[in-house]
Amino acid sequence: MAIPKDLPVNERIRAREVLLIDHEGKNRGVVPLRAALAMARELGLDLVEVDPSATPPVCRILDYGKWKYKQEKKEREARKHRHAGELHEVRLRPNIGRHDLDFKVRNVERLLMDGAKVRVAVRFRRGREMEHTERGYQLLDLVKELLQGIAVVERPPTLEGQFLSMILGPDKRGIAQRQQQKEAGKSLV
Repeated sequence: MAIPKDLPVNERIRAREVLLIDHEGKNRGVVPLRAALAMARELGLDLVEVDPSATPPVCRILDYGKWKYKQEKKEREARKHRHAGELHEVRLRPNIGRHDLDFKVRNVERLLMDGAKVRVAVRFRRGREMEHTERGYQLLDLVKELLQGIAVVERPPTLEGQFLSMILGPDKRGIAQRQQQKEAGKSLV
């Protein structure tokens, strides 16, 4: 059950009567606020108003500090696993060597296999390199060709200042096929 972060607790609850849920999750019915607070104090726990919009408001007996800690822990864990929006950047130079390009492409492939989006950018120095932006377009076409099957072009190459960049996203079907091929290759060895 999703409970908002800052809830009225103990004496901050303003209702006269509350629908009480005890520490074991049992519904105790409509109870005067003082009796609910006394029951919570007896157990060494807090009375927390979980649904102020209900008539009467719903209150629950629980250890508020412990509950808040668990909620924060769940949120941290959820944030850790959420990386669909991540955008990584791999920078290239227009005169990059073949081995260096292969190394960078392997990095892009690894990022795509992890499910991240990747911006592949070619950085031109001012002057003569800016005169030959077609080399950058050729380089990005080569990268696109090398990653064919596992990458989808989400934004085609665009020139912004001294950077020519495109955004690649993971191709789910291609990645699944690639992983099956890797696993089949491992089983043969």
